Amino acid sequence: MADPDTARPRITIVGSINMDLVARTPTLPAPGETVLGSGFRTSPGGKGANQAVAAARAGAEVVFVGAVGSDTFALDLRETLVGAEVDASLLREVEGASGVAVITVDDAAENSIVVVGGANETLTELTAEELAAVAEADVLLCQLETPVATVVAAARHARANGTLVFLNPSPVQPLSDDLLGLVDVAVVNRDEENALGVDALARIPHVVTTLGADGARHRGADGVVTAHPSPAVEAVDTTGAGDVFAGTLAAAWRDGPAAAIRRACAAGAVSTTRDGAGASAPTVAEVDRALAGSRDA
Repeated sequence: MADPDTARPRITIVGSINMDLVARTPTLPAPGETVLGSGFRTSPGGKGANQAVAAARAGAEVVFVGAVGSDTFALDLRETLVGAEVDASLLREVEGASGVAVITVDDAAENSIVVVGGANETLTELTAEELAAVAEADVLLCQLETPVATVVAAARHARANGTLVFLNPSPVQPLSDDLLGLVDVAVVNRDEENALGVDALARIPHVVTTLGADGARHRGADGVVTAHPSPAVEAVDTTGAGDVFAGTLAAAWRDGPAAAIRRACAAGAVSTTRDGAGASAPTVAEVDRALAGSRDA
């Protein structure tokens, strides 16, 4: 593990990387409805990659463990990580399609998302080099867009080596007793919190619940619940804001939960003022400005 007095926090992310196919529409279509779109773009994403970019821009040293396919998306996806100064040396390339996410964003900045796992589904076991990256990190950050058995294996190795385990359980699904017992910090939104239930989350020492424009809520190991506001912004696209929050939170956690959540709320808010998912993650300086502005307001 890194020495907190001499080095940036080191985060290893075992997770997904996708190409986002994004359509803008006035309103999200209802079942069976066709609506006319106002724009289309492709943007590198995936919860794991988004969180990796956010953590790197928040000042952490980030190693990414994941997989892309052999298609035309793979190069752009790799270059996005490298461009954000994420260590992509452990990013695998496998035969077949990279993961994709089909995203619709409406004029109210709300979105709907369909994820097709592709190469992410091949991350079924971890190599010795990948496990070493987990053991050497201060924080392991995982999501559930890759096989859950691999998340459990990574978390177990992290626990054995003194690495904190952060889990963003999205897409939400029931969590095994094994995984629940390995997580130090869960990062959930309100829907995920409700789906997992009080009893399951009570087994995790720290639960941070994102509340959109209302900021976030933290329940610590002592059972105390605290609220943390978010800076007011004019949102244009909420896609990936939760990932920006999670990556920033992990990068700032060693400063204490309150300080980390404050920075994560600001980063998530700033990200909604821009199009894109991972590309919307702000820098340390941009978060500092947002926090200074919220104090002055």
